[in-house]
Amino acid sequence: MAPELTLYTASAPNGVKITAALEFLGLPYKVVTVSLSALEQKEPWFLEINPNGRIPALVDNTDGKDVRLMESGAILLYLADKYDPEHKLSFEQGSPEYYEVLEWLFWQVGGLGPMQGQCLHFLHYCVTSNPDVRGYGINRYQNETRRLFSVLETRLAKQKETKNSKFLVGDHLSIADLACLGWVLFDTYAGIPSEDYPLLKEWQDYVSAIPEVKKGLDTPSPFMIKEVAKSKDMTKMAAEAGAAWIKIQFEQQLKLGQK
Repeated sequence: MAPELTLYTASAPNGVKITAALEFLGLPYKVVTVSLSALEQKEPWFLEINPNGRIPALVDNTDGKDVRLMESGAILLYLADKYDPEHKLSFEQGSPEYYEVLEWLFWQVGGLGPMQGQCLHFLHYCVTSNPDVRGYGINRYQNETRRLFSVLETRLAKQKETKNSKFLVGDHLSIADLACLGWVLFDTYAGIPSEDYPLLKEWQDYVSAIPEVKKGLDTPSPFMIKEVAKSKDMTKMAAEAGAAWIKIQFEQQLKLGQK
């Protein structure tokens, strides 16, 4: 029976993890693009699928009964466990590499994503008029993102030295690489030159150029953060759009709190 998968997503770091994995595994899937700027992720129909109101979300109706999944890390594990018997993006359960993948997956969802997300918020989208608050936020989260990038740089150096590997775990691409990739590609946009981390730069260039991964990155729309980061005008437009979105979210949350 062919998989019957529907992915609710947008062109964002947590979204492209899943499209890249689906493409690399060669799985057929339907994409429903969620408009974050229109706050579709907060609408009742989406909250039925993902009560947390975030992308991505996956619905699997392969066996005739909906399996609904939120959280990108959980979705990656689900795809690996159910649809990767040849271990194209995973390793045999119980093996040392299997648990290393879990390490780096949990590290990303608990550290790299949240910290770098806050870095981007204060650097580009913060709507406060208090420069001290914004400056503290930028320093705090940019420095933490640098620390996390250094952790990845050290890991890649160890992989290269001990296993002659270009990947975070073992000798081939895994969901650990895909989990981190979308965030690392935001390095320059986060104000952190990729050249400061040469092995990480080599890794992101190599992995993002894999044809299936590239197709996943460009689904549901072209992943253009590198181009945005190089253009002052595009960066300004992205910042203004992001700030407007943050303001709308804040106003909605304020209304909910007053009920």
